[in-house]
Amino acid sequence: MNPIIKKTIVSGLALVMVMGGSTAAFADNGKGKGRDNDKRDKDYKSEQSRNWSDIKPGNGNGKIKLSFDDLKGSDVEWAARYIASLASKQVFEGYEDGTFQPRKTISRIEAITAAVRLMGLRDQAESAEAKQANLNFTDANKVKDKYSWAVGYVSVALQNDLFAETDAAVQPDKEADRLWATTLLVKALKLQNEAKSKMNAKLPFKDANKIPAGSVGYIAVALEKGLIDGYSDNTFRPNQPVTRAELAALLDRTGSQLPDNTAYKGTVTAPVANSLLSVKAANNEIINVELDGSAYIFRNGVRVSPSQILTGDQVLVRTYGGKAIFVEVTKMAGDNGQTVDFVVTGTLNGYTLNSQGSLGTLSINQAVDGGGVQTAVYNVAQNVYISGDVSLLTAGRSIELRGKQQSVHTIIIK
Repeated sequence: MNPIIKKTIVSGLALVMVMGGSTAAFADNGKGKGRDNDKRDKDYKSEQSRNWSDIKPGNGNGKIKLSFDDLKGSDVEWAARYIASLASKQVFEGYEDGTFQPRKTISRIEAITAAVRLMGLRDQAESAEAKQANLNFTDANKVKDKYSWAVGYVSVALQNDLFAETDAAVQPDKEADRLWATTLLVKALKLQNEAKSKMNAKLPFKDANKIPAGSVGYIAVALEKGLIDGYSDNTFRPNQPVTRAELAALLDRTGSQLPDNTAYKGTVTAPVANSLLSVKAANNEIINVELDGSAYIFRNGVRVSPSQILTGDQVLVRTYGGKAIFVEVTKMAGDNGQTVDFVVTGTLNGYTLNSQGSLGTLSINQAVDGGGVQTAVYNVAQNVYISGDVSLLTAGRSIELRGKQQSVHTIIIK
């Protein structure tokens, strides 16, 4: 099973399918760590006043690569959407050879760098002042010699409490395990105080005794916030190394709970025509933005073509070089307008696929009056709407099903 999130139903249903088209990757730092050398535009305006074309995460001299061939048709294709989202923000990217290497374990220095970028502190970390910072760690010389580009990131991470007060060394080459990575991103959310208040929580995992007492609160918060999940055998496996694909999922879930100054949100006002996406922003301004030829468009759990964006869809859009490179439909048009004949809740038990490889039926366990549990099977509509993080649609997950005429048209992931 997947170490950070169990391999989900959505991967088997091709809910993260990768379409053709790719762009040139950014060059890395020459150390094989997949770090690009582009700088983000420092002249960010407020989200309310700036134009969409002003959002330039890079310097405009290249293209951002959102699709990777080593994800297609693999057991880690479920991570494609997370990776595309993060790459569109230049938080976590691929390598200059065009690969993402999703199964490669992540090092602590890579995870720290990604966390700092996720917090919107990249400019600060790459400033001349930060690069010249005096690091008081015992392995400071190693960081400066082997990862000179990361000195500023370590300095900013320290200033933002991403290290523990007792950390004497950075240990940049050490593999990031599940416990360490989870703790890092809870700190990135600035939830240390909440974590401390939950240190006496009882964790649901069979191997909870392997989680240090001082880390229990961080895991409890991560569970509550939906950042992590356990294995199907009800274990957490705190010491298991994290892969790049798994960190992408964890980073994206964390990022969804942080302010996103790299994107705009609005409602689609017309079908896409001549690659032009028209969106009505919250201030009622109509914005027209051209879709990049390789734009990654994510709708209802799958990557789709521009023609499948519908009027009334609520979208999140990120641009680069004046063009939209990432579009996510956060709420589909009309998803609240369907007639509901039945509403049932329970935990996911299993599923079947139809001839198109999409959900055909769902089997859920439901509580019955007087105690006990019964298993019920429901047919799933072809245009089913899924509310929530589709990667969390796993066995044992609490879900709500809504439908009409014995067919489920809405799945709400708890």
